[in-house]
Amino acid sequence: MSKATIKAGLAIPIALALSLADSVRAAPEEKPTSYSPVAITEDFATTKERLAGEKSSVMQTQRRLLDARYDLSDKPVQGVAMSKGKPVQGGVRVKLPGGTNWDDLGRLNPEEIRGKRLFPAGFMPLPHPKHGEGGMLFPQFMIDEINKQEQRDLTRFDLDYDLPDHFLPEFPAPIFLTTRPDLGDVSQGKQVTLFNYYELFNGILNPKQLEGLRLLLTPFPQQQFNVTEDRRSEHPHRGVACLDCHANGHTNAATHLVGDIRPQELRHRIDTPTLRGVNIQRLFGSQRALKSVEDFTEFEQRAAYFDGDPVIATKKGVNILERGSQVHFMGEFQALLDFPPAPKLDVEGRLIKGQASEQELRGEALFHGKAACAGCHAPPYYTDNLMHNLKTERFFEPQTINGRLAKADGPIKTFPLRGIKDSPPYLHDGRLLTLEDTVEFFNLVLQRGLSAEEKADLVAFLRTL
Repeated sequence: MSKATIKAGLAIPIALALSLADSVRAAPEEKPTSYSPVAITEDFATTKERLAGEKSSVMQTQRRLLDARYDLSDKPVQGVAMSKGKPVQGGVRVKLPGGTNWDDLGRLNPEEIRGKRLFPAGFMPLPHPKHGEGGMLFPQFMIDEINKQEQRDLTRFDLDYDLPDHFLPEFPAPIFLTTRPDLGDVSQGKQVTLFNYYELFNGILNPKQLEGLRLLLTPFPQQQFNVTEDRRSEHPHRGVACLDCHANGHTNAATHLVGDIRPQELRHRIDTPTLRGVNIQRLFGSQRALKSVEDFTEFEQRAAYFDGDPVIATKKGVNILERGSQVHFMGEFQALLDFPPAPKLDVEGRLIKGQASEQELRGEALFHGKAACAGCHAPPYYTDNLMHNLKTERFFEPQTINGRLAKADGPIKTFPLRGIKDSPPYLHDGRLLTLEDTVEFFNLVLQRGLSAEEKADLVAFLRTL
């Protein structure tokens, strides 16, 4: 064999090896994308079997997280109830790292807490039970009631709701109207749906408001509840209604992920906020800072229903509301939803001496003084209608928690505190189960240095709002 033949023979495998090496080097890295997949290659039956099979493991993982963070037992506060009588849960439920207590922790600065890894796990961002996907997820009591009234099933075959019912708002929630305070609760003890709203509100609302309420109760397609092969409902679905989450214009603590953050692991869990007091608010969405309830209403159905992805919205059946009438009607009804009565407050939102206890009065003084809560939560509605960044990332190293990358939360709107005892859990993602947890959180994050007695006084005041 000649040298030329040998060289030619060797050239083929060498060239092939070089070619393969080039292809490996040239393979593009997998990069985050802002878009959800549109063309689904897996049929529905296969998807359902796979995800339903994973459900038990997913929920066990979330339950272990919750058990490690919180005392989830049912411990109502004696003599303290929500507007319709549901007991209010009490006590600090966040568990502390071993070998420390709240007083010692409160004396440390953020750098020391971060360095010693002492920031309580229950103060960290709370992940969605399935953070890699997220999506609307409803408490079982809401699923049962909508199924009973409308034969519309809000069950997800891949997930159950994760927080115990005793930490959630009362259901059905009472409805108070700014236009008819003389009527008190106008819900008649019922969950308002498309099937009973007319009977309940005809003669109380004007025709525009009735139409706005009808639209808020009308189901439209949503990311997990629709007719496509990548839905999370067993059967093709009509969709969800605005008041499926904002039940009776309040909240049932249904959860979701924000639609306006990417990549997926940085998206915040949402604890559905109440719509009570919408008329006095100037910012909507926990971080989006939408400037009117009409903007919020339109955005929710165009984008938030579909994880902020209008491409998917087109596929699954986006509901384009007509801005000049439908959005206006919906906004007008939402603006009628009032806070619950607070008999111990005067017209300026301050405690009435002679009606409030000594502890509540001490709590009010702390609220406006040492605790400095009123700097953001000013009476009479206890909000400043601004955004604030708590910078909780000062206290911990970035870390992934059940698919949620805990880093900087960024600025969050100041939610009104009126009626706060009716709206557990607390903070934008529901990570704080009680008002005691909430006071401990802000005492630590804002370094207020409150004593145990002062914290108890502050909680007593918050329950009067």
